[in-house]
Amino acid sequence: MERYLGRFSPYIYAILRIVVGFIFMLHGTQKLFGTPAMPGNPPGGPLPTLLQVGGVIELVCGLLVMIGLLTGWAAFLASGEMAVAYFMAHFPRHPLPVVNQGDPAVLFCFIFLYIASVGAGIWSVDSLLRRKGPAQAPDEH
Repeated sequence: MERYLGRFSPYIYAILRIVVGFIFMLHGTQKLFGTPAMPGNPPGGPLPTLLQVGGVIELVCGLLVMIGLLTGWAAFLASGEMAVAYFMAHFPRHPLPVVNQGDPAVLFCFIFLYIASVGAGIWSVDSLLRRKGPAQAPDEH
């Protein structure tokens, strides 16, 4: 399959980065603003401080990864948050993610770690900023 899809790899990676960033950002808006609302969990009431911090990280880092700005740093921070979330909220219930409902935290953690290692790629603010750098003067001899 790589033979056929390989030529689209930069575009598929950009779509992955955008979609993952958007979904992560939505987790932040759920925590901070109650939207989109979760069925059976009406918005309202104060959040514990740790969830507020998590919501801010998810909102800001999700947005930054989605648009591709400071992507490596934002993805690394998001990856760390998901590792902490997994070990604080899921692992104590059971070590296996499929049992403790920690699959999303594990997947986000490793997808963000991968994004941090690769960078923004195409269709990103980071790539636009790299292209618009100062023009280099020709060598003078």
